Amino acid sequence: MSDTTTSSPATGASSLKTNVSLAAMMFLQYMLFAVWFVQLAHYLRGVVGDGMVIVSCTMSTMAIGSMASPVVCALAGRYLAAQKVLALANLLTAAFLFSAGYFAENSIVLLVLILFAMICYMPTWALTSSIAMSHSNPENFPRIRTFGTIGWVASGLFGLVAVGLTIDLPKFLYSTFGATSLQIWSGLTEKFDGTNLPLYCGAGIAIVAAVLNLTLPNTPPSGSGRKFSISEALGLKAFALLRDKNYRIFIIGSFITMVAFVLYFNYGSIFIADKDFKNTTFTQNWGQFGEMFFMFLTTTVLAKIGVKKALLIGILAMTARYLSFYLGDENNIEALYILGILFHGLIFGWFFAGGQVYTYRKAPKEIRGQAQGMFAFIIWGLAVLAGTLLYGYLIDLATTRTIIETTTGAGVATKGKISWGSLFLGTTILSFVSFLFFLLFFKDEKNESQA
Repeated sequence: MSDTTTSSPATGASSLKTNVSLAAMMFLQYMLFAVWFVQLAHYLRGVVGDGMVIVSCTMSTMAIGSMASPVVCALAGRYLAAQKVLALANLLTAAFLFSAGYFAENSIVLLVLILFAMICYMPTWALTSSIAMSHSNPENFPRIRTFGTIGWVASGLFGLVAVGLTIDLPKFLYSTFGATSLQIWSGLTEKFDGTNLPLYCGAGIAIVAAVLNLTLPNTPPSGSGRKFSISEALGLKAFALLRDKNYRIFIIGSFITMVAFVLYFNYGSIFIADKDFKNTTFTQNWGQFGEMFFMFLTTTVLAKIGVKKALLIGILAMTARYLSFYLGDENNIEALYILGILFHGLIFGWFFAGGQVYTYRKAPKEIRGQAQGMFAFIIWGLAVLAGTLLYGYLIDLATTRTIIETTTGAGVATKGKISWGSLFLGTTILSFVSFLFFLLFFKDEKNESQA
């Protein structure tokens, strides 16, 4: 997004009010995404069956939204204040998510609606960061961003309530209203993940977020009055960073790492559901609990051990995650699945946040915003797209289908069983290759300017 020029952050009570509103903005922005996206692949499998083509294409919409977001942000930032663009993006996201929930049984219509929702939603990651950095001191930004992770974790509460896991509520209903009320409650809360209900929840939170966005501090557009530039709108100047050998090595290694990361990030809900966990969103959100802790430590860690070591620790954690999944699948040890999920905080907090910091330091001051857009375009766009399509194809190959008889007179159908062990073993190796690539070729530029 175009850089914004605002007054310095206020002090005293007004500063506290601003920080609270920015924290609430982050909380809702990531909650509205996590509540439906985390379980999306699991739900899609139920809609389309064992075939992975539609599932992969739908999961790829996040990457397409990421690739479109620099252009959307650059164009929008020329004409409207950032908080108004954010509110509009959230309202459109709400409309598309609600429509997706309504037409959820039609996989093609669902794909199109999710695509439009992603094109509207993904630019909000850049918008919220821009607004927060415009109205807070630099050292406070990581803490504000952490509320996005808290919102992601809190999204799991929707599933907990929906499946009736809240403490003593079923007992209370039974003792107060009798067995009939408990049967009604069970019918309403039998499922959450694997249904279209999360899409409606995401739409509802998006509306609340849009209303809150209009109360945020004003972040006026900076592009008005300047001559329109295609290279600026597309962030093309930032690609000059790739002329630097070490940054080019960083981008290549990050691309490989992200491809491996996608197996869990996009398709983890299918795996969790296959292992009979009752609430996929809540189960996967254990990783975000760890992320909250490691995000707070990121700045200190980078200052003490440098970018390279932080990146290597993050990649090694991802290698350990997939190794845990592989060993858990081979030996049917549920605790190893949970261990693999818990590695998420270390992976995201140190590798991805470390990569953003490294990009910030490498880029000249005047194109730092564009550099972050370029990083997102390559890593969250191109790499996620490649990983999503690759693993969709590999999951399809790893699926053994058996013919089952139907009771509806429709003849026979197939039921698939995925060989997760082979997928996790291959991704463990790919993750370790990424680790070796960074270890051997990437240099730690400890004297890089941090101005």
